[in-house]
Amino acid sequence: MKKAGIYIHIPFCTVKCIYCDFYSITEREDSIQRFINAITREIEMCNSDVSEWTFDTIFIGGGTPSLLNGGKIEKIISALYKKFDLSNLVEFTIEVNPGEAPTEHLKLYKDYGINRLSIGVQSLQPRLLKFLTRIHDRKEVFQTFNNARDIGYDNINIDLIHSIPGQTLKLWKSDLEEIIRLNPEHISAYSLTVEKGTELFGMVKKKIVLMPKEEINAKFFENTIDRLTSNSYSLYEISNFSKPGLQCKHNMHYWNIEPYLGFGPSAHSFDSNYRWNNTKNLDSYLQGIESNRPIKSNVELLSKTNIINETIGFGLRMSSGIALNKLPKEYRKRFENRLLSANQKFKNCLKKKNQRVSLSNKGFLFADEIIVDLLF
Repeated sequence: MKKAGIYIHIPFCTVKCIYCDFYSITEREDSIQRFINAITREIEMCNSDVSEWTFDTIFIGGGTPSLLNGGKIEKIISALYKKFDLSNLVEFTIEVNPGEAPTEHLKLYKDYGINRLSIGVQSLQPRLLKFLTRIHDRKEVFQTFNNARDIGYDNINIDLIHSIPGQTLKLWKSDLEEIIRLNPEHISAYSLTVEKGTELFGMVKKKIVLMPKEEINAKFFENTIDRLTSNSYSLYEISNFSKPGLQCKHNMHYWNIEPYLGFGPSAHSFDSNYRWNNTKNLDSYLQGIESNRPIKSNVELLSKTNIINETIGFGLRMSSGIALNKLPKEYRKRFENRLLSANQKFKNCLKKKNQRVSLSNKGFLFADEIIVDLLF
């Protein structure tokens, strides 16, 4: 049996953040019930062969899923339980935003089996929150976290962003120290990236905003590793830190090239052979479901080389790296030759031990460049 995950995409947001390239729309109250009906119908109509899969994770992301009350989330969960065998489920995550996760919502989510929260904090600094077009304040961060603890959530992730224009290392250190004091089980610390199609992309292109230089990004990254690993967190993926045994199991499906099903507009799926995504437009999604028209797009059969490249690309982003025996024999020798070249080009960036190859902390700073050199 293959371990597998389920992803649910809730596209509604109060405000579209300037840096976000996930599909989302500002809240449309008139469409929410139609969306709930559509996504439950999509789940019911799913015809993927999952007979050899064991679903052990569900992740509800967005958007801002916590805008939906417990009753609406319960309808989606109920549809999943009716359609799939979820008896082996161990991790069930929902994303929430500070100030947009009422206590009654959090209580109901827990009643319905959700056992992990991912809180989109990003920053504790008012000026930086304003730049990122986040609508919460620092007080709401602590309120949301403490409410979750009081309700009984014992597996909480906090999302943070560094390398924001105008952010100093001192401000970042301050944010890290305050979050460490909260003692969440997991911290995701991302470098702010400029994604095409976002408002931030336009601002950078017009030179309204100047992004920090690479050497500044490196200092943020190095400081993050130093502070978090000194406080019982382990770096297990380039942007993710956890307490022992509390890595995000759902994301591990993506990184280990394991199957997953996605439901909702823009959601991606992978069945070990084919990858596809749903239409990235809510109206097209709703109309497609309601009229029994296909909503899949970009259906791609992955070749052997595609799978190997993804194994290398995702594997080297994890601290555990990749096992050489996961590569077919006909690729292994060529990979080892590329490894030798990369070792000469990127000094002290790659490690090889017990037939596993991984990046050093220094190597993580050059991960994209190193991985490109190793792909087939």
